[in-house]
Amino acid sequence: MHGMKTVRVYDLAEHAGGYRVLVDRLWPRGVRKETLRLDAWEKEVAPSRELRQWFGHDSGRFEQFATAYRKELDENPAVESFCNKVAEQLQMQDVLLLYAAKDEEHNNAVVLLSWLRDRLRAAGIFQ
Repeated sequence: MHGMKTVRVYDLAEHAGGYRVLVDRLWPRGVRKETLRLDAWEKEVAPSRELRQWFGHDSGRFEQFATAYRKELDENPAVESFCNKVAEQLQMQDVLLLYAAKDEEHNNAVVLLSWLRDRLRAAGIFQ
């Protein structure tokens, strides 16, 4: 079983291996599509526009944001397919959740990674 991690798109090395999935709703500024060499862009699992705008990358709001985003994920019909893709890819390679935020500790990818680990552990897919 391979692993999952978050990677800031601006820090992504050309040689970084794994299944590359952008988990932001908006395309990162100043980044060419060829540079990222994405395997998928999962806009549907990103936080809603309203939640993203409310959060505004304010670390003081992160706990509330994380709780609200996890609730959105729990209620999002697109996550089933996403989880299946991630579980499938983990059998073959690492999964890189790509994001654009400057704050590496307080962003949607961090919450999504934690949520995914919980979900895949509950399904017996991830240790």
